Amino acid sequence: MKLVLVGKIFDGEKIIDKGTIIVEDDKITKVLEGIEKVDNAKIIEGDFIMPGLVDAHMHFFGVEEDNVMAWNLVNEIDVAIRSTRDMEVLLRSGFTAVRDLGSKVAVRLDKLQRRGEIIGPTVISSGFSLAITGGNDDPKELPIDFAQRISYSFYCDSPYECRKAVRMAIRQGATVIKVYASGAFSQGGIILPGFTLDELKAIVDESHRAGLKVASHAYGREAIMTSILAGVDTIEHGLGLDEETAQMIKERGICYIPTLATYQIPFESVNPEAKVYREEMIKRHFTDDMRIAMEHKLKIATGTDYVGSKKRPHGQNYIEAVILSRYMSNLEVLKASTSVASECIGLRSRGYVREGYKADLIVVKGNPLSNVEDLSPSHILYVVKDGKVFKGYGLYKELD
Repeated sequence: MKLVLVGKIFDGEKIIDKGTIIVEDDKITKVLEGIEKVDNAKIIEGDFIMPGLVDAHMHFFGVEEDNVMAWNLVNEIDVAIRSTRDMEVLLRSGFTAVRDLGSKVAVRLDKLQRRGEIIGPTVISSGFSLAITGGNDDPKELPIDFAQRISYSFYCDSPYECRKAVRMAIRQGATVIKVYASGAFSQGGIILPGFTLDELKAIVDESHRAGLKVASHAYGREAIMTSILAGVDTIEHGLGLDEETAQMIKERGICYIPTLATYQIPFESVNPEAKVYREEMIKRHFTDDMRIAMEHKLKIATGTDYVGSKKRPHGQNYIEAVILSRYMSNLEVLKASTSVASECIGLRSRGYVREGYKADLIVVKGNPLSNVEDLSPSHILYVVKDGKVFKGYGLYKELD
């Protein structure tokens, strides 16, 4: 039976005031202006129909506490159960694709979702991320052999080791490679170092040989510059953007994923200097970084860095779109959340409402063009994933 959706349509690029979408099997077969009568079809009418949302930077950590030690030590059975739940939460919240940039379960979640064994979005997964020994997300309170054994990262410390780490991630089933061009904030109030330029170049070369994009966690100008020169495909976080690096990002067509939502979470530190340094850098991220990004018209995609914890729960990922609406028009926010994000993470035939594309669609109560808050889970009435219809949280249940 055909599926027909009727209403105001955002097709990933422009608005159709009143249109009809016809879906057969898992694909969109027709997109028409005006109302088209179709016999023997299931019809869904809605206020606003658009491509499914995309979170281009998140993690399936399945934790309650939100810190490096918890991310590494959490029981893997708990991670799998909680992340399977989060998959359904994300789908019913309107997300038809996500990109996991480092976790222990995302590769398996992707395979199970594709087989139809679990409900959820398409998952682009890095498998284990790549980091230097003693770098980001390394629980340094633990003995090194134990820390590396329980980690969701491969630690590598030379161009040769880095190439092998890429191959290890690919062996896991990675469909993107995640690297740490820097660490995050240390207790001493500085940004921890990450890979050198030679190491990053080796990672990018090996990844691109295999046809995989490289996502680079970059805090500070040095890490951003090193990432650009190495040839990465996306800059993650990007705190410390300046005019020169922004121009280089623009010229090379690199995507910029600022993950603003994660920086709204209160930061606790026993070191007052570290807290002040972090707060100053984040304040700049919300002001100068974003101003520069907008002035240079960078390709910006939505990504939350949410991990599935109490503080950063999956299901509330739409918040990134709401924050981005401070800097760009609502139409541009919708593009960043769908077609641009799909392009940035390498999803083909998704992110647009076009004939021949996969039928990944959401039916929204309200009008996100007028109010981006209408992308919240309570406004998602239906989700169409690969042509199958699911009730969104607007009809299914309220989030806790």
